[in-house]
Amino acid sequence: MELLPVREQASIQLRRKKSNNEMKISPAKENILKKIRQALSHSTPLPFPQSEGNSSVFHPSRQELEVEFAEQFTKLQGKFIFCVNHQELVAQLQVLINHLSYKNIFCREKKLQSVLLEHHFDLFSEEGLSNCDAAITSCELLIARTGSIIMSSAQQSGRTTSVYAPVHICIAYTKQLVYDIRDGLQILKEKYQDHFPSLITFATGPSRTADIEKTLVVGVHGPKEVYVFLVDQDT
Repeated sequence: MELLPVREQASIQLRRKKSNNEMKISPAKENILKKIRQALSHSTPLPFPQSEGNSSVFHPSRQELEVEFAEQFTKLQGKFIFCVNHQELVAQLQVLINHLSYKNIFCREKKLQSVLLEHHFDLFSEEGLSNCDAAITSCELLIARTGSIIMSSAQQSGRTTSVYAPVHICIAYTKQLVYDIRDGLQILKEKYQDHFPSLITFATGPSRTADIEKTLVVGVHGPKEVYVFLVDQDT
C-alpha cells in the first residue's frame, strides 16, 4: 500500500474537517449568512446618505432651540438654568454655590473671569483642579436635538477641565445654539478652517456607564453633575 506524503495527508484531513464544519451549519445560520452575502454584494454609495447631503434625516425642531435643548438636556439628568442677562447669571450661580456649599471653584478662562468679576463674583481660582468642588467653563456650541455640549481643545479650559471636575458648570449663550450635530460641525469647520482643534468633545449629560452588571452608574468617567447656564445675551 502506497503512503501519501505527510503534507498531503494533512491537507486532506484539513479539507475533510472543513467539510464537516460546513455540514454542521444550521439552516437558520446559513440563511443569515446568505442575506449578509447578498447585502455585501451591493455596494453602498459614498458618502453615506444618512450623514451627508443637502438635507438632514431629522425633522427640524418645531419649537425654539432653547426649549428643545432644555428638554433634551434635562432628560439626560442635566441641570438647566436660563438667565436673561449676566446679572441673573451671577445671582443664580451664587444661589447654586451657596446651596451646595461649594468652596473650591475652578475657572481658568479669562473671558469668563472678566464677566464674573464685573458682576462681583470672585469665588473661583485658576489653581486646584485636582481638588475642586466644581469647574466653570464655556463651550463651543450647544446641540438642541441631542442636548449635547460641544467643547474643544482650542478653548482656554483645555482638554481636562470639564472631565476632571466632579461637577461641570457650563456658561453658554443663546447664539451658540444649533439644531443638529451636522450644523455644529459645519460652524466649527468654518471657524477654525486649517487650524482645526485636535479634540472635539460631545458631552451629553453627566458621565454614565452600565458595564457593571447592566446597572446604570452616573459619574464614573467624568462629572457626576452637569449644569448649563444659558444666557440670553452676549456682551
